[in-house]
Amino acid sequence: MKFLIAALFFILTFNTTVLFDFNDDKSLEQWRIEDDVVMGGRSDGNFRLDENGYGVFEGDVSLENNGGFSSLINRHEPIAVTEESKFLLRVKGDGKRYQFRVKRSRRDYQSYVTYFETNGEWQEIEIALSDMYPNYRGNRLSGPNFNHDSFEVTRFFIGNSEPQSFRLLIDEISLITE
Repeated sequence: MKFLIAALFFILTFNTTVLFDFNDDKSLEQWRIEDDVVMGGRSDGNFRLDENGYGVFEGDVSLENNGGFSSLINRHEPIAVTEESKFLLRVKGDGKRYQFRVKRSRRDYQSYVTYFETNGEWQEIEIALSDMYPNYRGNRLSGPNFNHDSFEVTRFFIGNSEPQSFRLLIDEISLITE
């Protein structure tokens, strides 16, 4: 009974909206890979839909030619958020550390960043938007954490200062608002 009451409280208190799920090829159209090749590097990431309907972000990060990162990016219409908004990521990683990033505007130079660790199992990772700090080209900027009323860019990023293969399955990205 206590569980039922807690579940009802959660449902009534929070509004969860699925922003992205990866259950058909059409859901991939908005996403694209941006690797360090934009700066002369040699990393090679790709994104596809697997047979179970999960988005698969995978590839190889190379440090050659001053490289060192791969990312999966989605530029979209503004999505409204509040101070209390949180992301809920349902992912299955390879035991590596990834970044989740957002940008208030496509024109902004800085992203707002947080890290998450994967463990080889399906995980639900909750990220408070207010915990995401400003960052530009790997450097933390002074200034407040994310405090805007919308965002236009969503990105997964891997760049752990070592050459490596990586694989991140993405089931769903949701937004929780109070």
